[in-house]
Amino acid sequence: MALPGLILLAVILIAVFYVIFIYNNLVSLKHAVSKAWSNIDVLLKQRHDELPKLVEVCRQYMQYEQDTLEKIIKARSAVMSAQDKGDIKGLGQAENALRFGLGNLFALAENYPELKANNSFQQLQARISQLENSIADRREVYNEAVNLNNVRIEQFPDVLIARMFNFKDFDLLEFTEEAKRDVNIRNLFNT
Repeated sequence: MALPGLILLAVILIAVFYVIFIYNNLVSLKHAVSKAWSNIDVLLKQRHDELPKLVEVCRQYMQYEQDTLEKIIKARSAVMSAQDKGDIKGLGQAENALRFGLGNLFALAENYPELKANNSFQQLQARISQLENSIADRREVYNEAVNLNNVRIEQFPDVLIARMFNFKDFDLLEFTEEAKRDVNIRNLFNT
């Protein structure tokens, strides 16, 4: 084989290995997003299991706050529905409603000394607060993985490989600014 043929073969081999390298990196990023989502999914399911217990404990004491409890139950269902559908934007909206409802519930519990003193309520409140913090931490990891994936599939030359093999971008899991703010307790009791 002549020298030009060897050079051409070397260039082709380098190009093939480069395509394989990019493809493997894109696959790693895609799986990092899936892994990060799985971590959130586990925490959402754990919180999902704790919420009915919290609502039941509160129901025993908070006879006049049924509307707040119903909103939490409805928001919990919306979270699970969005989660089952893989609807990240819908999940973010449902999470906003659930976080707001939980904030209201914990604020309203201040008016019920017997409830606040209840050991089950204290444990459930602590457990749900811990899960909320873990979800927030995992959301950061998920959004970082999504961002890395989305940037890579838009960069040249990765965009060529991403399009060739149909790599997709992912949605960020975002909460509204209102959902991230502390609950205004005064407003709850002035209505």
